[in-house]
Amino acid sequence: MTDGRTGIFESVDDVVEKLAETGYLASTAVATTVFLADKLGKPLLVEGPAGVGKTELAKAVAAVAEARLVRLQCYEGIDEARALYEWNHAKQLLRITAGRDETWDEARTDIFSEEFLLSRPLLTAISGDEPTVLLIDETDKADVEVEGLLLEVLSDFQVTVPELGTISASQRPFVVLTSNATRELSEALRRRCLFLHIDFPDAELEQRIVRLKVPGLDEALAGSVVEVVGALRGMQLRKSPSVAETIDWARTLLALGADTLDEDVVRDSLGVILKHQDDVRRATEKMVVP
Repeated sequence: MTDGRTGIFESVDDVVEKLAETGYLASTAVATTVFLADKLGKPLLVEGPAGVGKTELAKAVAAVAEARLVRLQCYEGIDEARALYEWNHAKQLLRITAGRDETWDEARTDIFSEEFLLSRPLLTAISGDEPTVLLIDETDKADVEVEGLLLEVLSDFQVTVPELGTISASQRPFVVLTSNATRELSEALRRRCLFLHIDFPDAELEQRIVRLKVPGLDEALAGSVVEVVGALRGMQLRKSPSVAETIDWARTLLALGADTLDEDVVRDSLGVILKHQDDVRRATEKMVVP
């Protein structure tokens, strides 16, 4: 590869196998896009409902690559200082106070050095010389201005610190951006990424996931759990159950010692998978337990 990063995967099948070893069961579509992102050295933009495994995919890739995972958690109001870098002002003031006899030019050369620089996730991922997976999580929660910063960083994988100069990546990280699609990301950002949409898995894959994550659960009960969750997702709910909540429910049933999924067990434990009272009410009225 020409981007300073060695490839993690040898083929699409290799992606499936290696991710499975970490406990992440990937469909062929997911594995293909991950392989291409690795092969082409392109950032991977992953969209889909909350709880379908977008963040876990980045963690799984990091585990396979034996790479450090650097995570930028986006939120409303996040700015360049929190995403990229900022100066340690308290330490700079102490340094200036300690050097009272120095001229400003002498002090300035010292206090604007790497010793006083606080690296945030983007700069940390770029400046490191070890294998890195950069996870930019819930990108859609950040302001549009942060997208501009991401465009600059992801275009050339370098950052300019005016006082220090340009810091370029010696080894490009594998980049995963996730989005719950609460707002539309810019076309410019999308152009720089390979796109992957992860939806709720089909019943067969979700049952395999449940059996993997909750190994003590009876196979028939696992099938019933997946069937009921699938039925709930077909209803007009405020929040459909995620895969993570399916797993939580399976663990709950195992902890309760449930052998079958009858109406009483379902009603008593619906709060594990449904998070709004009107959803619980609608499900209770309409649901038919297998």
